[in-house]
Amino acid sequence: MGGGRGDEPLGADETLHLRVDALRADETMQLRVAAPSRESSRSKEPTPTGGRADRRRGARSAGRKRSRSRLLGPLAPYTRRIAPYARRLKPVYPRPGRTGWRRWMPSWRQWIGGLLASFGLLGAFLVTAYAMTDIPSDINSYATQQDNVYFWSDGTPMARTGWVQRQAMPLEDIPQDVRWAVLAAENESFYSDPGISLKGISRALFRTVGEGDTEGGSTITQQYVKNVYLTQNQTVSRKFTEAMIALKLDNKMSKDEILEGYLNTSWFGRGTYGIQRAAQAYYGKDVDKLNVSEAAMLASLLKGAGLYDPTLGKANHARAVERWSWILDRMVKIGKLSKQERAKYKTFPEPLRTNPLYDTGEQSDYLVELASSYAKKAAHLTDKQFDLGGYQIYTTFDRKREKALTDAVTKAREEARDDTPEAAENGHYGAASVTADGRILAVYGGPDHRKQGYNESNATTVPAGTAFLPFVYAAGLEHGVHKTRSGPATPVGPDSVYDGDDGVPVTTPEGPYWDRSGKKVAAHNDGGKSYGKITLREALAKSVNTPFMQLGMDAGLDKVRDTAVASGLLRSSMGPQVPGLSLGTSTPSAIRMANGYATFAAGGNHTEPYSVVRITRNGAPVALSTPRPKRAVGARVAEQVTEALTDSFRTAHPDAAAGRSGVSGKAGGTEKDTAAWYVGTADSVSTAIVVYRIDLAKSLEPLPLEGLAGPAHSVPYALWSAATGLG
Repeated sequence: MGGGRGDEPLGADETLHLRVDALRADETMQLRVAAPSRESSRSKEPTPTGGRADRRRGARSAGRKRSRSRLLGPLAPYTRRIAPYARRLKPVYPRPGRTGWRRWMPSWRQWIGGLLASFGLLGAFLVTAYAMTDIPSDINSYATQQDNVYFWSDGTPMARTGWVQRQAMPLEDIPQDVRWAVLAAENESFYSDPGISLKGISRALFRTVGEGDTEGGSTITQQYVKNVYLTQNQTVSRKFTEAMIALKLDNKMSKDEILEGYLNTSWFGRGTYGIQRAAQAYYGKDVDKLNVSEAAMLASLLKGAGLYDPTLGKANHARAVERWSWILDRMVKIGKLSKQERAKYKTFPEPLRTNPLYDTGEQSDYLVELASSYAKKAAHLTDKQFDLGGYQIYTTFDRKREKALTDAVTKAREEARDDTPEAAENGHYGAASVTADGRILAVYGGPDHRKQGYNESNATTVPAGTAFLPFVYAAGLEHGVHKTRSGPATPVGPDSVYDGDDGVPVTTPEGPYWDRSGKKVAAHNDGGKSYGKITLREALAKSVNTPFMQLGMDAGLDKVRDTAVASGLLRSSMGPQVPGLSLGTSTPSAIRMANGYATFAAGGNHTEPYSVVRITRNGAPVALSTPRPKRAVGARVAEQVTEALTDSFRTAHPDAAAGRSGVSGKAGGTEKDTAAWYVGTADSVSTAIVVYRIDLAKSLEPLPLEGLAGPAHSVPYALWSAATGLG
């Protein structure tokens, strides 16, 4: 046998020939000797570079292999079974056996595998999120509302409003019809759903993410969570948190408990939270007295009271009627209202015009009404934001002046009931005091805010009459007059002379002014008295009408209107642009008349009237826009108007004027004796008083005074002097 001890060593990969005796002759067995591996060579033969570092690397590698073996060992049977399927899911591109675009598309196995993996990951994420979500232990601030507090100008409290009103009602005291009207409107599947609506959430997410808009899609449980625990922000994160809490809440609370909480915390507008206060605010009754038609109207408000309160405008009314009808039809569809019962409700149940819960009847309610309206506008607050409460409103109202004014009007009312009971039955007294810089110091709004419902100091119902003459005078002094249609304006001054006779025809540059009936228009003085040639200053002091009717035509009725508006009167209250405009056909409020005269006292600078100087919320300041003065007429013109009004006051009331400076004023009457005014300024505070009659049960058309204003219209001046401290 070859390869004995004397032979030379074999080379790598050489063939070893062995002869085996048992084999037949001439048969040879060949063995291949493998070349020694590099690793074997390293382990057996030391090398100059194979030191301690190599041994450490080898040990680590071996350790890793042993660890993998220990970890994967028990799974080996499963991995061997899964391996063929995993190899099939592994994308191989381009795919063999396919042509065209199919070479690059995943197989159906890969599609299904990816889908299952996605569902698995999503399920794991939702389970984890659900487990990590806790129901908050504290509720939002607006779930327990605060009052708004109003302060006098001296910083003392004036009123605490009950604007934010809520009375929790047990579900058993809320009729079934009322409950199902709400459920039909908001969430008919409430008693069967898990607390969330996947369809609604998907739609909301699509709208939010896909189109940059937001949409509800919330169940009643989700809405309750939003009302009580979260914010009103429409974001994806808030919607997700809302859904998780709603799921947990649905498992923790009964459906009736959730519905009861929702009905007691939802916002219905008019400062009300909860179905009980909403029933009182809109229908003046408790919730258990509502019929199904009224309940459907209240349920429509849940979609947004600012859009569905029918008393806020024609568009709101149309939306409310449409949704009310839809809710009733929906109740029929879900089997909670019979067709016969539905047929009874064809007429929309009109709610009360104002919230009877709002007022207490005190005079301060009128002050609160003015201040809250101004605060929301100047601080850019929505009704909903303001109704959340917690605001401290510091007003301009002067406590002493308010009391003096209220006491004076209350006394005048009592005397009128004794002297002229029939006239006093429909009598109204509007009054306001405004400073030269626009601050409203006092108003008289009416005898009882609960019964009247509107503010007499802010009403634009009766003409200004001859109390309007100072604005005509200012327009002539400011802009001059035109004797020809295209010629330049000719200046006029206090000493300019006009015809003061009664019955003087009104003229234009082309000739007499003809009305639409084809008659010449003529001016008339009170009592038909004639004064002959008279200066404008004297005419204003004596309240002579005819010069100012012609002055208005000469200066331009558009200039008269613009001057009055620039001085403080509202453009919407201006009368038609006919000669009668100069004699006070406009219908300004007492606040605006006082503000207009205050412009002259301020040297021709006009500042819009305002009633709030500062707002805080829980101590933190709220940004507030305060009006700034604007030039209405020149300083010299304002001074000349004031001088004429001072003459008017001294001429009519010489005893009161003795020893007093800085006092001016003028009485005003109307052609049909439907209103009596006195407007004047003392100590840079302008006060306007108006007495008039209106039968609110019949119309808003002013009635003749019939002695209500006293002999020679003495009552307005008596109230003015009491309010200014001159009486």
